[in-house]
Amino acid sequence: MNPETTLAPKASRPSADGTHRASERVREILSWYSSDNPGTKANIARLLNHGTLAGTGKLVILPVDQGFEHGPARSFAPNPAAYDPRFHFELAIEAGCNAYAAPLGFLEAGASEFAGEIPLILKANNHDVLHDEKDPLSAVTGSVHEALRLGCAAIGFTIYPGSAHSTRMYEQVQVIAEEAKRNGLAVVVWSYPRGSSLSKAGETAIDVIAYASQIAAQLGAHVLKVKLPTDHIEQDEARRVYEKCAIPIGTLAERVRHVVQSSFDGRRIVIFSGGAKKDNDEELLNEARAIRDGGGFGSIIGRNSFQRKKPEALKLLRNIIAIYSGAAR
Repeated sequence: MNPETTLAPKASRPSADGTHRASERVREILSWYSSDNPGTKANIARLLNHGTLAGTGKLVILPVDQGFEHGPARSFAPNPAAYDPRFHFELAIEAGCNAYAAPLGFLEAGASEFAGEIPLILKANNHDVLHDEKDPLSAVTGSVHEALRLGCAAIGFTIYPGSAHSTRMYEQVQVIAEEAKRNGLAVVVWSYPRGSSLSKAGETAIDVIAYASQIAAQLGAHVLKVKLPTDHIEQDEARRVYEKCAIPIGTLAERVRHVVQSSFDGRRIVIFSGGAKKDNDEELLNEARAIRDGGGFGSIIGRNSFQRKKPEALKLLRNIIAIYSGAAR
């Protein structure tokens, strides 16, 4: 896989009857999931063929699980309009995002009103910080049945590689992913290294993030969500290999490329989280450029978008989308 030599994708095009046909790039991506049934592949295509980036093979997704994960004030007080679940549907739709991901309650609050306007991803497990343990284990808070009832394109699930409870989470993913695929849904896995066996720096170390992405791919995820990696190497055994093989990790684009390579040599969709709210938008845009240049498939941007007034949030999301579409450098 050499992202630098990939030709620009042809946009999806309307057929004679006016319906939207998949681009060559989307068809190529769907071919990587040959074991999946037509329903699941159709839902992967829904994600790839929606919004401003339709047909490009790139994704920008709005995730809003932070109310559950971090608490309402920490999540929504910077922009009080965000307490209303409908704000997030509107933001994702107006920005031209590919999809909107949220826990059950937030989706139920708007799925009917905004039915068919944007693909939905049900976040099927969540973790709160009222008892924030060193080795996290999320509770299962949604189901495939609920995802189907709400018209979702995919189910989302978080795992914490490095947690003492990681094997239990892997088993939970196996069960829910099998059911999701059987019912024609796509599977998105948030793979966030965390646990007592990892240092704080290790949570975003290049070797650990690449490993977390590989684990999510091995668990059968169609879309893998990971954090952007630093050049820190956490594991001594891994460090020896990185040095011996001279794996390039000096720039963020190189590290993104390595994570994508670690995800079945680029044959799985890997997107990167925006992380905590940043004061400098240029930093976010530079991260998007590095993801693009490293062959990443896009961004999943939550707090950095919805924690600002809608006009500012729309401007940021559209600027990020423009980087992935090729409309902006």
